[in-house]
Amino acid sequence: EAAGTRIGMLHIAGPAVGREARLAARFPDCHAVVYGHTHVPQVERFQHLWVLNPGSPTERRRAPFHSMLELRVEHGRVEPELIRLP
Repeated sequence: EAAGTRIGMLHIAGPAVGREARLAARFPDCHAVVYGHTHVPQVERFQHLWVLNPGSPTERRRAPFHSMLELRVEHGRVEPELIRLP
């Protein structure tokens, strides 16, 4: 929890197909879920949940660019910003 906001975290979120729905079901009390493993950035709102993957600042792999994620959390509100790196 941070500033009245619940944030779930996990490394591997499973297959891309149905990922957002699985995460929303697995984290029903969270405002956001942050996952990794794929190195592909994602900033998407799904139902009650922000689904977030920061990508990677070092290992691009299949991602279109290097990236990281900044989360601003205030008064139960999450504001994600994907930062594209050179």
